[in-house]
Amino acid sequence: MAKGRYVLAIDQGTTGTHVAVLDGRVRVVGKGYREFTQHFPKPGQVEHDLEDIWATVERCIAQALRQAGLTGKDISAIGITNQRETTGLWDRASGKPLHRAIVWQDRRTAPHCAELKARGVEADVRRKTGLVLDPYFSATKLSWLLTHVKGARRKAETGEACFGTIDTWLVYKLTDHAAHVTDVSNASRTLLLDITTLDWDDALCRLFDVPRRALPKVASSAEVYGTTRGMKSLPDGIPIAGMAGDQQAALFGQACFSPGEAKCTYGTGAFLLMNTGETPVQSTAGLLTTVGWRIGNKTTYALEGSSFIAGAAVQWLRDGLGLIRKAAEVEQLAAGVKDSGGVVFVPALAGLGAPHWRPGARGLFMGMDRGTTRAHLARAVLEGMALQINDLASAMRQDSGRDIPAFKVDGGAAANDLLMQFQADVLGCAVVRPKNLETKSLGAAFLGGLGAGVWQSPEAIRSAWAADRTFRPKMKPEARRQHLERWARAVERA
Repeated sequence: MAKGRYVLAIDQGTTGTHVAVLDGRVRVVGKGYREFTQHFPKPGQVEHDLEDIWATVERCIAQALRQAGLTGKDISAIGITNQRETTGLWDRASGKPLHRAIVWQDRRTAPHCAELKARGVEADVRRKTGLVLDPYFSATKLSWLLTHVKGARRKAETGEACFGTIDTWLVYKLTDHAAHVTDVSNASRTLLLDITTLDWDDALCRLFDVPRRALPKVASSAEVYGTTRGMKSLPDGIPIAGMAGDQQAALFGQACFSPGEAKCTYGTGAFLLMNTGETPVQSTAGLLTTVGWRIGNKTTYALEGSSFIAGAAVQWLRDGLGLIRKAAEVEQLAAGVKDSGGVVFVPALAGLGAPHWRPGARGLFMGMDRGTTRAHLARAVLEGMALQINDLASAMRQDSGRDIPAFKVDGGAAANDLLMQFQADVLGCAVVRPKNLETKSLGAAFLGGLGAGVWQSPEAIRSAWAADRTFRPKMKPEARRQHLERWARAVERA
């Protein structure tokens, strides 16, 4: 990358938007962050206002540029990473949302998924998509919007309505409505894409009653999708040239380019991904098969385990129970006791994801007595986050037939030393934390730079990745066995 050229990375997440400006040495020189309102219309329902999301993106771009001491004219390319399965629907001409977006955590379509399972179609759906029939994914959310929003189905059938995950919405807005596009990694999370043909599947569209005319074009993860137009903080003509779902972007940003390399991201949820190379590996252990990225004519696939609640459990301790004032206080509180006192927490506040796939499961504290304190509860929450990751790792070892000598970690909770040490203890392997925990932004920036020709090879990212600390297992085998046995009993009850 030439000196003086910069790449803008947009990381649009579940609770807020991050924007980072990276320089020619892949250093973050400016950042912006804004949270936005979460809407909970009914129990089990979670929605976002698409216009609120867009407003945070514009503000964060301006904030990041100011902090970097730059103007929009200094930006050579834009990369995007995003919360994935969240489902939007808007008017193609005006750009006005037809309804609030239905968030990936939303469980309202559980009855629809159960009905489809009862029809015996899940095996075929899984073979084509690599996914299971669960409310987590976009297709049943889109079907709900088309059924319940007045006029939406007619508009979708005539091509007047656009469906999109958040990446699609952002490109549509960045280009002033000119581009309706997604990349293969995000498309692979919809239940509508055949992950071998890398195109929308007509039979799946019929199954979910989704008009194909409403779907965006499927593109690679590094190419020019369009250029900026009509922005407040950016000039016209900047190429938007890289996109990947947040977890795939983190896998890319962690330089997991070889089969068998794996990472875990601790965000609102927790997500464990392993690069499986150019051939999709079908899971028999409850994991998902997903597209990692496509660059040029090469597609990289991944195995994924998803836990719906991770950092969100700490937010719940703060906002729901009032046990802490700030999320960062949880480590100090949990460290006030030597262990959880036998208390186990199952973070099923939005059902259980992989490898259990129980949308009806609910959060659970087990093992409390009169001696239980708020410190024990805080420690149990952190341990529950790690124990659910261990379930995913066990399934991943089974599916891949590989031992995993180390996991790279990122996301906000990866800064928590107590959590990372306990994670290494229950996994029984090293946990490696990089110096730059914002690997999603790093991945998005590199994909955008690759797509715009700023960088010529993904290998350039290896020189930008550096380890900060390695956590190695210290727990005695008997203690580990007891933790895992208590956890298994609690999961059965959740």
